[in-house]
Order: sequence, then C-alpha cells, then structure tokens
Amino acid sequence: MNLYFDNGATSFPKPPEVSKAVARYLDVDGAPYGRSFYEKAFTVSSIVEECRDQLASFCSIPNPERLTFTPNATFGINSVLKNFNFKHKKVLISPLEHNSVMRPLEYLRKRDGVQFEYLPAKKDGLIDIDRIKVDKCDLVIISHMSNVNGVIQPIKELKKIIGETPILVDAAQSCGHVTIDVNSWGIDFLVLTGHKSLLGPTGTGALYSSDKYNLEPLLHGGTGSNSESISMPQEYPDFFEAGTPNIAGIYGLNAALKNRPEPLHDRSSFCNLLKKLSSIDSIEIYSADDIARQGELFSIKHKEKSPSTFAFELYNIYGIQTRVGLHCAPVAHKYLKTSPEGTIRFALSPYHSGNDLDYLYSSIKSCSNNGK
Repeated sequence: MNLYFDNGATSFPKPPEVSKAVARYLDVDGAPYGRSFYEKAFTVSSIVEECRDQLASFCSIPNPERLTFTPNATFGINSVLKNFNFKHKKVLISPLEHNSVMRPLEYLRKRDGVQFEYLPAKKDGLIDIDRIKVDKCDLVIISHMSNVNGVIQPIKELKKIIGETPILVDAAQSCGHVTIDVNSWGIDFLVLTGHKSLLGPTGTGALYSSDKYNLEPLLHGGTGSNSESISMPQEYPDFFEAGTPNIAGIYGLNAALKNRPEPLHDRSSFCNLLKKLSSIDSIEIYSADDIARQGELFSIKHKEKSPSTFAFELYNIYGIQTRVGLHCAPVAHKYLKTSPEGTIRFALSPYHSGNDLDYLYSSIKSCSNNGK
C-alpha cells in the first residue's frame, strides 16, 4: 500500500528507470556535457539534449533552445524577476503564490520599489477573468496549480485578457500533472521543476523564455562554448547555462519523461474521495469550487484539532505521510483564511491505487471522529 501523500513537496516513488539512469551516468558514462570531443562526452551531450527536447515537446514549446536547465523552479523565477526591466514597477499576481515568487518580489520591492498587486479572484483563489483590469503593468505572475488547494488557473484565458503584457507561469506543481501548451497559450516565461509531478530527481528544473525577451542571465561563467571570450555567449541555451549542470539529475529526468507510469487510479476515484471527505462534519476541505479546475492536491483542517496534532495521529496510527503547515505559501493561506496554523496537505501521484484512496478516506474519517 502506498501511504506517501507528500508528492506536493517531492514525488515518491519514481519510475525505476530513474535511479538506473542516474547510476548509468555516475558509473558508466560520467563525462561532461558540451565540453569535450570523445565518445562518452558525445553520449552525455546527446542525452542532455534529448531531455531538453522531451521537455519542450511535453510543454508544446516550439523552440527547445529557449528551454534552459535550472536547479529548480525557484532559480528560474529569480532569473526572470531579478533581470526584468520593470518600467512601471508594477506586477500582478494571483493570491495563491508560493514564496518562490513572493520573496523575490519582496526583495525587489525593497531594492527597486517594485510593487505587486493581487488579481481579482474567487473564494477558492481562482482568478476571476471577468473582473481583470490591466493598467500600466510590467508582468503577470501566476502559479498554474496551487500547492495549497490544487486550484488550476486558466492560463490561456488569462493571457487573452492581458494581451501583450508578459506572463510568467510557475508550473512547479502542474507540469507532469496537467496539460501545458506554451505555444497556443502565449506563455512568455515558464518555470518548472523535475522532482514533483514529472517524477524526476531533485535538483532539476527548467526555464523557458520567449524570444521576444532577452534577459541577462542570473549567473555568468563557463559554458564550453566561445571560450576565447570572457563575455557570455549570446546563443541559447548556453547564454543561460553557466557552469556544469546536474547531469546525473538530467539523466534521471530524461528517464522519467520516457517512462511515465499509467495511473493506478482514475479521475472519478479522486473526485469520489473529495466528495466523501466533504461529508465529514468535523473537517474543512480546501479545494477548487469547480471540480474541473481541481488538481489532485488538496488540504484539510479539523475543526477542533490542530493540523499538527491531526497529522501526527494520521501518521502514528495509520502511517499516512503528508505535509503540515503553511507550505511556503503564507499569502495563499491568508487568502484562504487558514493562517496562522495552515493545513494538512495531501498530494496524489500515479502510484496511488483506488484502494489507497479508500484507505486515506477511512483513516481521515476515523481520526476525525476520535475525540477532540
């Protein structure tokens, strides 16, 4: 039985091919990427580029060279924000953003006077498209899927409303879980991480930037190309990939992309889980009001027990492994009125079966009705 429900933090288990690919790099291939000219080096470089092409295809990115590898989504967000030309010094964000967005924005507010405002949203944090007004705004930033209640934002519709205003989409939770179409949605910047729904290793991620924008890189250094110059090469992806990347991690991510498992549960089983949980009088459930906008991640709070107490009972009695607290998203919890304690978060993976979901429900129900 799979009792691990902390996939919003990092996914587990991974496809078995992931660890085999990492071991292959460490034990067999082992050469650098893009810096040498012998068989092993060619093999390594081809696998890194295969992973780049797979990611680009996965997100419908028409120009893979504009997809650069990063250690995580946070690095990508900082790469955009700390080198963006804020003409009006105004950013619009959703009320469900993670601290990977909020902390760089707070830094820019103090350093440069960049201000942020919240887009109009419904009770669950879903952006209210009909109420949006964009006036002298430099950038819109949206978490595609909330890491607190699983709300999936309407990126395509939002981009139509904001027009030429660039949009930065944080796909840390959504990439690998729901469809992303950079090309038809008109996404200007996309950040993702490999260790959540993509089922890859930690320390892997990527940043896509449209060729309409040429930001300065966050890091400068060696790339293996144009070594005669002390300036960064202007060609992508080298322009944004200074230093040796996490090649072992990229091997693993490439294997994860090529060996995605068939889910052991279907959508109806998940929806039924939410429905049954909503009938438990002693808990509050935090999810999308519209099930069509719901990712397979949600939070709960017991009406009398603290989140930490309730989560400890779930683990100590039933072995349920989950996440408690503010989930690095204090503004989201403030909006959802779950501060200061936060919630207990459950995030599913393809490796959860219908029986696992039934066990989760019965465990929550039992703990909910077991005293105060």
